[in-house]
Amino acid sequence: MEKNKDPKGIDKRELNWFMQVITLGDRFDPKDFFDRLKKSIVEFSVIFFGILLSFYVEQQWGESEEREDSIENLTNLQGEIGEMIDYTIDFKQNLEIAKELINYQYERWDEDDDFVFIDLRTFDIDSSYSIPLDNYTNRLPFNPPRVTYDAIKLDGTFRLLDDVVGRKMTEIYDGTNLKFLIENTSEIEQKFIDRFKGRVTEYWVKDLDYVDLDNPAFWIENRKYVQNDRFLKYNLFERLELWNYSVFKQLDGYTEQLKSGKQMIDSILDVRESEIQILYWVINKKERE
Repeated sequence: MEKNKDPKGIDKRELNWFMQVITLGDRFDPKDFFDRLKKSIVEFSVIFFGILLSFYVEQQWGESEEREDSIENLTNLQGEIGEMIDYTIDFKQNLEIAKELINYQYERWDEDDDFVFIDLRTFDIDSSYSIPLDNYTNRLPFNPPRVTYDAIKLDGTFRLLDDVVGRKMTEIYDGTNLKFLIENTSEIEQKFIDRFKGRVTEYWVKDLDYVDLDNPAFWIENRKYVQNDRFLKYNLFERLELWNYSVFKQLDGYTEQLKSGKQMIDSILDVRESEIQILYWVINKKERE
């Protein structure tokens, strides 16, 4: 009868306290221990590096999304600033028409002509005429489009813009030049309009038989009375001064500001586009190799 083989391993009681703690069962088998140790190391490495890889992928994905958001923001701002440039140029052209009409009236104010308050310059061409003071209450506040900028600030992606671009956009959309333009073409101009209306309601309606500002007969019949209203003439002068020495200069400055901002965005997007083309070329080259 064959003798029983000796049990594998070392009796647990012969081991030191540390080995006793990590030994499972009554005996310590070095081979089994190291097999389990290697298995544990492999499992730990897989889990550890798997977590690191997931963090890395998530980070790269986040950076990729931020890059796409940044490019999208720049593209949208590029389009909106282009619209703002067109709006500012059109606004200036319309204001020049209004200024020319009011200035024509101001320069003719004291002429001894029954039609002094009626503009007949186009009458011989198409039988049309205009009454400058009847149009005096018209006002067009400067209000360029700014939906994209407000949306970018609202959704928190403004931080993705380069610092120099962020400062430039803040200057364009929230700077003093725009604020003064809005104020001068709204609140300040409204004061001149309110003075005109106040003059009509407080004095003209009391002194004259009737007031009908869009009727040419009214201006012909009351020509001398209106000419003697020096307050009203000075009100025209002040509005023209506002346009000539503030609003038009601000419009020119703001147009240059907008063009500078658009050029900055154009150049940045060109660089981003070239980076994408280079990356695409490198990837294709590697695939061919």
